[in-house]
Amino acid sequence: MSGHGSAVDRLRTQGYRMTPQRLSVLDIVAGKSGHVGADEVWNQVKIQHPYVDLATVYRTLQLLKREGVVTEVVIGNKLHFELTDQQNRHHHMVCSHCDAVQTLSPAYLDELNRRLQREFGFAPDVENFTIGGVCSKCQTAESE
Repeated sequence: MSGHGSAVDRLRTQGYRMTPQRLSVLDIVAGKSGHVGADEVWNQVKIQHPYVDLATVYRTLQLLKREGVVTEVVIGNKLHFELTDQQNRHHHMVCSHCDAVQTLSPAYLDELNRRLQREFGFAPDVENFTIGGVCSKCQTAESE
C-alpha cells in the first residue's frame, strides 16, 4: 500500500469497501511509472484473482477516477490511467500519430479558465484535461 495508502484511507472514509480486487487494481496502477491501460491492469489482476472480469476492472478504475485517486487519459483510442500526484498535478498532450504523451502544467490552462469565467460566466472542469494533436517529432517527419 506504499505511496497510495492515503487514497485507500480516503476511500474507506467515504464508505467504499476496499475489496482485494479493488486493492489489486490500485496497487497495479500505483506500481507503474506513467500510464497503464485498463487491459494491462486486467491481465495483471487476473493473476491474483482469476475470476475478475474486465467490467469489474473498468468499474473500479472509474470509481478511482471519480474520487480523484487516478487520472484518465485516452492514448491511441484506449483508456489509460495513472495515480494522481497531488504535489505534481498535470494535464496531457497526446500525439495522434505516435501516441507519445507529454505533460502540461496546469498554469497553461489558468488563462483559459479565467477567460471562460469572465466572458461566459462558465466554470470549466479542467481537472482532467487532454489535448490531442501532433508532436514536434511527427511534424518534422511529415515535413521531410
